[in-house]
Amino acid sequence: MSALADWLGAACLLAGALLGLAAGIGVLRFPDALGRMHAATKPQVLGVLMLLLGLALRLRTPRDLGMIALVAVFQLATAPVAAQMIGRAAYRSGRIDRALLDVDELAGR
Repeated sequence: MSALADWLGAACLLAGALLGLAAGIGVLRFPDALGRMHAATKPQVLGVLMLLLGLALRLRTPRDLGMIALVAVFQLATAPVAAQMIGRAAYRSGRIDRALLDVDELAGR
């Protein structure tokens, strides 16, 4: 059982690292602010959660699991808020091509 958990933990660590790499490449490669914002939050959050799951499977002590759970909660709470603030700042500064938006809910403001 311990060997299986170690192998699953290693797989989660590798998957999380690859998702983090994909997020970094996306931030560098996407041309506009909305694409970069998407690349910076979606795979990055999933990558961090996969890394934390891998750590939890490898460490398995109650103290470590509590700390890992706190990190996961803070990551899930802060990443969407940060992405929303980046999107609003980009919209207000005119760095978004409004023709790319399907619905522009802030047009009247």
